[in-house]
Amino acid sequence: MEIRFANDSDLDSWMTLVESVRDAFPGLETLEALVTHRNTVSEFIGRSEAICAAENGCIVGTLLFSRREFELCFLAVSPKFRRQHIAERMVFLMLSELEPGQNVTVTTYREGAAEGMAARAFYRRLGFREGMLTEAFGSPVQQFVLKRES
Repeated sequence: MEIRFANDSDLDSWMTLVESVRDAFPGLETLEALVTHRNTVSEFIGRSEAICAAENGCIVGTLLFSRREFELCFLAVSPKFRRQHIAERMVFLMLSELEPGQNVTVTTYREGAAEGMAARAFYRRLGFREGMLTEAFGSPVQQFVLKRES
C-alpha cells in the first residue's frame, strides 16, 4: 500500500472509488455533481492537496485538503480496504503538510446519523473534537476541530 500525493494519471481510478462510495456523501447524488467533483479533484491535484492510497495501480483511498483553510475536505476509503489504517495514514500525511499550530477542521454527519457513526468515531480517535453545527449540500452536518500546538 502506497500513501502519496495524487497526480493527473490517478483521476480515473480516483473517481471510480468516489462513484462506489458516493451514497455516503451528500452532494454526490447526480451525474452533474460527480462531474463537478471530478473537476474539483483535478484542481486539488494541481495544488498538491490531493492524497491517495494506491494498491496495485488502483486508488483505494482518497483525501482532499486545503492548506489555506486548514481543512480536511473529503476522505474516503474503499469498503474492501477499511480497517487497515489507510485513512489514518492519509490524514497524517496531510497534517505533515499543514503549518503547525493551526487548528484543522473537517465536516461530517451530525450525532445520531447512521451514515456518520464510523467517521465521527474515527475523527474522535485522532483527537478531533465536536464543533459547530451547520449544513452542507442540504444535509445537517457538524464541524470537528483538531487543535494543534506549535
